[in-house]
Amino acid sequence: MKLLKSLKLRGWLLVGTAACGVVLAGAVATLGSSARAGAALEERKLPMKFNWVACEPNCRGWVSAVGIITSDTPKDFEDFAQGRQLGGATVVLDSSGGSVNDAISLGRRFRNLGLLTTVGISLQNRGGQSARPAVASEAYCESMCVFLLLAGKKRYVPDAAHVRVHQIWMGDRADDAKAASYSAQDLMIVERDIGRLAKYTFDMGGAGDLLSLALSVPPWEDLHELDASELKLTNLVTTDLVADVLPHVDISAPAMAELSPKTQARFGTEQEQPAKSTKTAEAAVPTGAAQIAASQK
Repeated sequence: MKLLKSLKLRGWLLVGTAACGVVLAGAVATLGSSARAGAALEERKLPMKFNWVACEPNCRGWVSAVGIITSDTPKDFEDFAQGRQLGGATVVLDSSGGSVNDAISLGRRFRNLGLLTTVGISLQNRGGQSARPAVASEAYCESMCVFLLLAGKKRYVPDAAHVRVHQIWMGDRADDAKAASYSAQDLMIVERDIGRLAKYTFDMGGAGDLLSLALSVPPWEDLHELDASELKLTNLVTTDLVADVLPHVDISAPAMAELSPKTQARFGTEQEQPAKSTKTAEAAVPTGAAQIAASQK
């Protein structure tokens, strides 16, 4: 809940975000201190950023995707992808979730590119230029990050990763959801976006159990962390071998400080034009025109 106070809510978002982390290691990874874990948490509070992590000559490298999915994220990814040969690459996720409809758009783009997905924290520049990059496996993938994970043609989740789901709710009323009032229009919006999310889930090869688990957890309860059997049941995991998503890359699960409290991402208010894609919670430092508007408050 504390995390959300730093977010600007605009649109619909799955209730329950903390951090989607793709955990993969280019070498044996070690996180030296809780300060680094804290820095990773701060990045997950900001709009999603994409970076290419190169580890030649022993592996191809991967895409690091860190942060909250906002209305700008699909375009940011297109800008990042321009001029790059990303087909079949792996995306390592470290995210607190975000906008439902923008996550759906981004997930479909991932699938069109044949991307692979996993959860973890990408570690670079460790011990000088000669050190190989790595991925720490103890990371969080929550809320709509889980559905980005589902977009991978192949999907791997390390044992130490935390994949957590929660229910859809109106973002401006999630703090006291039981006491808030709701209009027929509100219910229409929720059901519309649940329908969109359901179609996306099945298009990506996910199981109805994923929707059932997520939509059964109300905003006044803690996020539900999927265990190994549920990851298989929901079809979020398609392989138990990290080599299937990151060939020639080792995995490690270094000791880390607790990355975040059990926070919730939420859906925001409906836009006046129903035909437009609804948006989600956005970070306190938004991009584009939203940044100008925020600075004027």
